[in-house]
Amino acid sequence: MSRLRYLFTAIASAVLLVVLATVHTALGDSAPPSLAQRSALAGTAGCGKTPTLRSGPQSITTSGKNRSYILRIPDNYNNNTPYRLIFGFHWNGGTANDVDGGGTSGYPWSYYGLRALSNNTAIFVAPQGFNNGWANSGGEDTTFVDDMIRRIEADLCVDTSQRFAMGFSYGGGMSYSLACNRATVFRAVAVYSGGQLSGCSGGNEPIAYIGLHGLRDGVLNISAGRSLRDRFVRNNGCTPQNPPEPAQGSLTHIVTYYSGCRAGYPVAWAAFDAGHTPGPVDGKPGDLEPGEKSWTRPVVWEFFTQFGGSDPNPTPTPTVDPPAAGALKGAGSGRCLDVSGASQANGAQTQIWDCNGQANQQWAATSSGELRVYGGKCLDVNGAGTADGTAVIIWDCNGQNNQKWRLNADGSVTAVGANKCLDVSGYGTANGTKVQIWTCTGATNQKWARA
Repeated sequence: MSRLRYLFTAIASAVLLVVLATVHTALGDSAPPSLAQRSALAGTAGCGKTPTLRSGPQSITTSGKNRSYILRIPDNYNNNTPYRLIFGFHWNGGTANDVDGGGTSGYPWSYYGLRALSNNTAIFVAPQGFNNGWANSGGEDTTFVDDMIRRIEADLCVDTSQRFAMGFSYGGGMSYSLACNRATVFRAVAVYSGGQLSGCSGGNEPIAYIGLHGLRDGVLNISAGRSLRDRFVRNNGCTPQNPPEPAQGSLTHIVTYYSGCRAGYPVAWAAFDAGHTPGPVDGKPGDLEPGEKSWTRPVVWEFFTQFGGSDPNPTPTPTVDPPAAGALKGAGSGRCLDVSGASQANGAQTQIWDCNGQANQQWAATSSGELRVYGGKCLDVNGAGTADGTAVIIWDCNGQNNQKWRLNADGSVTAVGANKCLDVSGYGTANGTKVQIWTCTGATNQKWARA
């Protein structure tokens, strides 16, 4: 399946999508089913059973019609371990096969790249829409989702607090619809370049929400994505803001986590300088880049997995669990990560300096991925930037993705929001050399150890 297909079919049907957006404002979706609440992990009736379902195409009768979907059960499935359940909805003119197969990129882009990242910790579902779309007439697509959940969970072991939905374009519209009318069923949704195309019955309950949208989207303007996002900014009690977005021509992205949201109900917004695509790649001007190279994969996976879940097949992880606090010493310089001038002001630049054990060199790793100094300040990528050379500073801890860091077993430290490495500028070794983020190279100026 050519990677070109999703863009061409989306553009060809842009007018149809706009019409549907108007038609479905008054959709009468059925009432939410009495499925288990997500407040605590709960295994389904399929836990402990020998499953009859197998990976591959499935059919089901729903609303008096025969519908189809593709199911992917993890390798080495363990019927005593509850798994995440993740739905991936196709775009207008796309198919369940496109989502499941990953197009020309294959497995690395299957289910928008999350299947490979899941490492067999999730069950994936790719539903097929009527006429390759998600009109959701009378709420029938929502009922289709309800019926798939019931069938899957009666046969397989699912963690009912870990159901997720995601989709691109029309599939994003369907994911948004589920956020509106199944907020107590799904834990979170990811809407890639979506619009209100499949209805929004209800739409007053909180749900964890991430929206991703291109500044130069010619099919569904970014204003549509902002409008969808703002509904859940309100529902989730987040502090209203105009999150930063990259400049046109920058070919970068910015991910913002809203502050003030109700505990457990985050809202994130990822704006990028590209068009109508689920797989933008920083530094690339086109909308048809190989999806496996896109930053959207780790960003969405990170958003979903922040809510926990079981790992039925634990494997050695590339991350390490560092001591609670201490210095970070650069392998290339032999000097420590340091706040310039021992400043405690927001925006103070980080640098390398002779290791001295003082408070401005003591970094505490938290369970949420922060690196804290002075107790209440966090290591922060300035302006939530993603470009090589963006300064690393300190700022009041706020829970946003530009303050999340992953300490890796190879000594590198990854900025989660930018997916780039903590880097000593210009391979410098002198006191006062600035620290920044840069594309990970494996060089010694990107390697750190506890001192």
